[in-house]
Amino acid sequence: MLRASGAKSELAACLQRFRRAFLVVAAFSGLLNMLTLSGSIFMLQVYDRVLPSRSVPTLVALIFLILIVYGFQAALDAIRGRLLARIGSGLDERLNEAAYRVMSRLPLIRGKSGEGLQPVRDLDQISGFLSSGGPAALFDLPWMPLYLALCFAFHPWLGAAALIGAILLLAVTVVTEKMVRRPATEMSSYAQSRNNVALASMRNAEVIEAMGMRSNLTALWNDASMNYRQAQIRASDITGSFGALSRGLRMMLQSLVLATGAFLVIRQEASGGIIIASSILTARALAPVEQAIAHSKRFLAARQSWRRLDELFALFPPAGDALQLPPPQSELSVEGVGVIPPGERRFVAQDIAFSLTAGSALGIVGPSASGKSSLARAIVGVWQTAYGKIRLDGAAIGQWPVDALGRHVGYLPQDVELFGGTIAQNIARFDPTPDPGAIIAAAKAAGMHETILLLPGGYQTDIGEGGASLSAGQRQRIGLARALYGDPFLVVLDEPNSNLDANGEHALTQAILAVKRRKGVVIIIAHRPSALAAVDFLLVLQSGRQKAFGPRDMILREQSRLAPERSIRAVPAGERASG
Repeated sequence: MLRASGAKSELAACLQRFRRAFLVVAAFSGLLNMLTLSGSIFMLQVYDRVLPSRSVPTLVALIFLILIVYGFQAALDAIRGRLLARIGSGLDERLNEAAYRVMSRLPLIRGKSGEGLQPVRDLDQISGFLSSGGPAALFDLPWMPLYLALCFAFHPWLGAAALIGAILLLAVTVVTEKMVRRPATEMSSYAQSRNNVALASMRNAEVIEAMGMRSNLTALWNDASMNYRQAQIRASDITGSFGALSRGLRMMLQSLVLATGAFLVIRQEASGGIIIASSILTARALAPVEQAIAHSKRFLAARQSWRRLDELFALFPPAGDALQLPPPQSELSVEGVGVIPPGERRFVAQDIAFSLTAGSALGIVGPSASGKSSLARAIVGVWQTAYGKIRLDGAAIGQWPVDALGRHVGYLPQDVELFGGTIAQNIARFDPTPDPGAIIAAAKAAGMHETILLLPGGYQTDIGEGGASLSAGQRQRIGLARALYGDPFLVVLDEPNSNLDANGEHALTQAILAVKRRKGVVIIIAHRPSALAAVDFLLVLQSGRQKAFGPRDMILREQSRLAPERSIRAVPAGERASG
């Protein structure tokens, strides 16, 4: 069936857990194929015993027996289908968390590559195939030699005719698989392209409406949809054509077997019952091949999904039982760090080195695209460094499990994203057992407590998907409260005052001072000097390189002597940094 690329992969290990279930399915398939012989035996007995003897009791007994056998056969077939459906569901249940792990971390390695929900769709594709009739056909295929052997037992000519038909249908199956592989791959690629256009349009609905971009983006959507439809048609044409060919070959072969049986009866080398029995056996022998062709497109899609997931699971292995390090409490050090954005090859920050002790605050400044936000992402562990180390109390941040490190880090990104849920849930980072006191303390530190109390539901106010019911300033301050929740040692704020009014900026300054008082470390990335009121040090970046680092007042004096275009300057409140 589906095969992983590595014997010890997470997918293969998960599939191994269902080995007994697959063995049960195989056993049921064996019983079903044995019971399927009952139709041929029944016809053989009717033609060779009942008709010559004209015995009604014998016919009644045979009918009674065949009804019982067919009843068992239907029950086993239903149970086999239920088992396969539960294997698919069980696989989804065991891998669901891993798929989410991959989906949520993929942008950190490959950037915004557009893969989006592909890991989850791949898992759905695999579990859906396991729940379909495709696996049943694959389990039935190994029983084809039995039916062919019985045809040979009736007469070599019958066996030869059935064997030729089986070879032809297997050849059709192989050709179908080879020919549908390319359009199936193209379908996956075009579907992803169409999905990218859809997601981008939903994220930027306001921009599209305000700037009259809908017709332009509709053209992109139509192109992506047309490519997808064409690939889908090609794949469907191939599977449909070869499926029709296989059905035609099977019916032609049945007729050929009937004609051969009739010829043998004329020559008195076979009985009349053998004609019908051999025809039924031949049809049963070739049925799995026909079913395999019918499900070939789904099988190929599931196999591609399996390979993609296998690669992604290898790229993002589950976290091991790492040694729990003590909480950091003394120093952050950045040791000659270089940063490359995920999915790219160019450096956006190079040779950055500084250290901060507990109770200090650093402001990172520089022109747009100087690498400020990229450096912030590396410091909090969102992006991996290309070289160099970032350490907390001497331990590289990679030595902490992600969840453990997150308890010691507060991060406010430049573009604040909140989650659908209540204000309390967002501030508490969706901790299932949050500390109410810590939630209120974080909200007060961000200057948001009184504002929250004025909302209809207070802390239980549902903010909608992405915080749609809040203003930009409110979203930013709730994001700040989330960063401060639990008193993390390291707090990194990227343009924290971009949407704040005077009161908000005052609250931000007080929050920075509070982190310093409790002996934490704060890093603020800012264009507006008002955000730097509480910092002790300044780091100046330009074109991704460190130009200056030292006490704030000293760096400001040095920068004021530079040419105006290179000095630290105030930027209008609406301007955003892209570095």
